[in-house]
Amino acid sequence: MENIRLALIEDDPVIRESLESYFGAHPAIQITIVGGSVEDFLEQVEKKFHKPEIDLLLLDIGLPGMTGIEGLRHLRQKYPDMDIAMLTTFDDEERIFKSLCSGACSYISKRTPLATIQEAIFTIHRGGSFMSPSIARKVVAHFMPKQKKEGDVLSPRQQQIVEGLVDGLSYKLIADKLSISIDTVRDHIKRIYKTLEVNSKAEIIRKSLDGDI
Repeated sequence: MENIRLALIEDDPVIRESLESYFGAHPAIQITIVGGSVEDFLEQVEKKFHKPEIDLLLLDIGLPGMTGIEGLRHLRQKYPDMDIAMLTTFDDEERIFKSLCSGACSYISKRTPLATIQEAIFTIHRGGSFMSPSIARKVVAHFMPKQKKEGDVLSPRQQQIVEGLVDGLSYKLIADKLSISIDTVRDHIKRIYKTLEVNSKAEIIRKSLDGDI
């Protein structure tokens, strides 16, 4: 039979007790450490005579003191072999990607039923990953090709000006190359800024190099 050594970091006592009680009742899951913050978790680890063996940590984000994302980086360095899954109410792209980029192997919404979270624990322990459907949809959407709006299309002249910027030409050199006045170049630049919703030449160049325009 599998033996999963599970740790929890959750500041809400009601949720913490619910998780501990539900998962602890499963014969294959052993609750090792339960903390109300990253600092509390680390303090408990330090008090033990032997470094506790933990297979998986369920980590909240909105914690007192060090946030879950801040703690994630620290915990990954300290315990590189421990899987860490975020269990949180936050489902915005910024926190999702910060967590995944910082080393979380899974991202689970607290709105997920306990039985499904328990299935996720076994999935992760067996070498897989788990994301709540709403989270997975946001991750997929992030990597899908972005459809260009009709208003995002630059005119041929504006494309020429963008090419000049990418080539490192000044407004004066672009004007000379295209046989137009420097004021006309500046006017086009303002329109390009508005169309692409950018605020600098560097952003225009980056969009061009990334193939977004």
